Amino acid sequence: MKKENEELDQLFNKFENQWDIHEMNPDHQIDFLNKLNNKPQKKKNFYGWAMAASIALLLGISFFYNNNEKPKEFKFASKETKRTDSIFNILIENELVKLKEKNSPENEQIINDALKQMKVFDADYEKIIKEVQKNGENKQIIYAMISNLQTRISFLQTVLQRIEENENLKNTSNEKTL
Repeated sequence: MKKENEELDQLFNKFENQWDIHEMNPDHQIDFLNKLNNKPQKKKNFYGWAMAASIALLLGISFFYNNNEKPKEFKFASKETKRTDSIFNILIENELVKLKEKNSPENEQIINDALKQMKVFDADYEKIIKEVQKNGENKQIIYAMISNLQTRISFLQTVLQRIEENENLKNTSNEKTL
């Protein structure tokens, strides 16, 4: 503590005669207000910006959904296969929504990595679907399809758990535990 005080004293001594000690003009506040009032008011173009932002948002959303389209309907698959695919895809979409809700600067890298991995799973799934189209349904292909869907759900749940653990760790980092 003494060292810090000594350093501060040295600093003040160094700049002793260099301080700005001039007083302001007594009418400085009036002068400032006059300058403020004389500025030309800019026209606010709020509606134009709002419209442009809305259009940009809609284009972004449509671009995102168009790029993430998956073959949802299997005209060549059985009812059971279609139902299984539908149920699993609903679960996956719910997990993705939960993941995107957790988006924050601290979690951004984890979420981006998870989404990249999901694209790999999606590419594998599309290969499986093409195989079903080409060769028809058999136990191995259906097992591969279900395995891929289960892996995606499990992966998303694991990522969500890691994010929650990181958030809990961040919240309890200053607390002592016994």
